[in-house]
Amino acid sequence: MHYDTITLDITDDLAVLTLNRPDVMNALNTQMRAEIQDAFQYSEKNARVIVMTGAGRAFCSGQDLGDRTSTAADLDLERTLREEYVPMLRAIFDCNIPSVCAVNGPAAGAGANLALAADVVIASESAYFLQAFTRIGLMPDAGGTYWLPRQMGFAKAMGAALFSDKISARQASDWGMIWDAVPDADFASHWRARAQQLAKGPTVAYRHIKSAIRGTFQNSLEEQLALEAHLQGDCGKTRDFKEGVIAFTEKRPAQFEGR
Repeated sequence: MHYDTITLDITDDLAVLTLNRPDVMNALNTQMRAEIQDAFQYSEKNARVIVMTGAGRAFCSGQDLGDRTSTAADLDLERTLREEYVPMLRAIFDCNIPSVCAVNGPAAGAGANLALAADVVIASESAYFLQAFTRIGLMPDAGGTYWLPRQMGFAKAMGAALFSDKISARQASDWGMIWDAVPDADFASHWRARAQQLAKGPTVAYRHIKSAIRGTFQNSLEEQLALEAHLQGDCGKTRDFKEGVIAFTEKRPAQFEGR
């Protein structure tokens, strides 16, 4: 696949999507949003896990404010969000394979919330997250008001949104906002090893884990137990389940095929 604002490499069932506008700290423009959407949709059909990271010193600085010819007063932010951000974010959220965001540097504004759309976020310790919106008279968007309360709690989410303070990768990990913060020297090898683990895992089970954990916010206990039973029944019909049981009895690592 050829892209202009990102790169996509798929090797051994692992797709690596790299935001590739380092001269503007990988700021999101119209083309990049469309390419991210396309890359996720392509990868879920051709890989078993996808990692999104950034080229250069930043992960993503948010909306490219230089991507417009009109003045700030003329920007149709609602249209941009509805027609460009929503399809991109849905492609990430609805992706049938596990998604990992490897945050290699600053993630600000819409860039921070782009990262949080992934299933798992691993950040380098020098990275930070910044809900920068109130600094220019806006409120968090790109899913920020959805992800933040769920991942770090109401109080922390409100403070992050109102004050626009930097949240270090270590703070984000301690607060439950992300999965892990890793020393810079180990960052690249760490996220790749975790991604490769997922790429060799039981893909159907991973898909159902995503559905079940997300469903818990809307379901009653009875509904969630019924969902678990249904999805687990589907897992029990897979080749990977049979292989897992055989491997367990033979005391060897399972060789999952993703089906």
